[in-house]
Amino acid sequence: MSSHPSVGPSPSPGASTRRVAPIEDAIAAIAAGRMVILVDDEDRENEGDIVVAAQFATAENINFMAKEARGLICVALPSDRIDALGIGPMAARNEAPLGTAFTVSVDAALCIGSGVSAADRALTVQEMVRPDSTRADFRVPGHMYPLRARPGGVLVRAGQTEGGVDLSRLAGLQPGAVICEIMNPDGTMMRLDALLEFGRRHAMPVVTVADLIAYRLDHEPLVRPVAEVSLPTDYGDFRCIVFENAADTAVHAALVMGSPTRDEPTLVRVHRADLLTDVFGLDGALRLPTTPGAPLPTVAAGSRLDLSLRRIAAEGKGVLLYLGTQNDGEAARQTLRTVSASLRSTGTPRLAGPPAMNFREFGIGAQILWQLGLGKLRIIANHPFPLIAGRGFGLDVVEWVPLTPPS
Repeated sequence: MSSHPSVGPSPSPGASTRRVAPIEDAIAAIAAGRMVILVDDEDRENEGDIVVAAQFATAENINFMAKEARGLICVALPSDRIDALGIGPMAARNEAPLGTAFTVSVDAALCIGSGVSAADRALTVQEMVRPDSTRADFRVPGHMYPLRARPGGVLVRAGQTEGGVDLSRLAGLQPGAVICEIMNPDGTMMRLDALLEFGRRHAMPVVTVADLIAYRLDHEPLVRPVAEVSLPTDYGDFRCIVFENAADTAVHAALVMGSPTRDEPTLVRVHRADLLTDVFGLDGALRLPTTPGAPLPTVAAGSRLDLSLRRIAAEGKGVLLYLGTQNDGEAARQTLRTVSASLRSTGTPRLAGPPAMNFREFGIGAQILWQLGLGKLRIIANHPFPLIAGRGFGLDVVEWVPLTPPS
């Protein structure tokens, strides 16, 4: 196995050409204690948040957010900081559509009022980023809403929670940010044109998550190829390229057939690792039908993996991206619980299959696809999902290819 993979550093995706400010302007503003506006995805009608570094939280900027932005005022913090403070999740099962990781609300124990005043909320934020604060310095429930940012920031999850933490860290400050969605006076969410005018009126640079992703890819990519080998399989000959992730211990693999290019649409399957189904064939009788056009049953991960490889092999070119996980043990336990419950109720082992893909959670996969030289994607999936901030990764989905047997 080669220790010098052929996938080397790639030029980073281009930045936005819209009327937004460069990321450097936002970093400078954050470092100076000023507020900025971070737009979720300028290519869609998404939302903008006011962002200010947590250590610069004041009664004045908290009050400004409450009066002018009108959204929910939260404090985004790194995952390890949330753990150090001993603050638990708001709900045992997170059902938020975008996976926003709310914790229980808190007030600083030093608050002189109920905790809801702008001064009390600013004090709570300051206490949360004070290095020697502990769980004893807070009471629950309270009036500030901490959000747990994913390790790796926007390169892992393309959201304002991670973006706020990234901006404060890039500015050389304590990682953490106060964020608040910006609403119109009528209560609707403010969109890009209005956000640009809002920023101009209040002297706040407006930047996008996509541009923050591109900036970080330029300066600190999270994934790197560590090994490559030619891999003959029952499906044909692939190159197997292994990637390491600096944000966690997960290892990922790309099976590449042919020679994909940046400008040519390439067949891609993004597959979550599932130990029991992928390796041991736990899905058993749930294999997909081999007759083209036959009805598609509910299938498990192993069947999807097999069919995706056959689809790529039939075209002679494509990429299967196999995303590892830090929680193989927990995933296996959950799979076994599902099978056990199915056996008890129906006498037949059935699997729920993997959760729906969402590229908001697949920044790591997007980085790998870019490093492999891809730009235009034909994604194999029965249920299309949004490619959140895909422009920041230099990727564009040009086609959704159903997960059906090749004809």
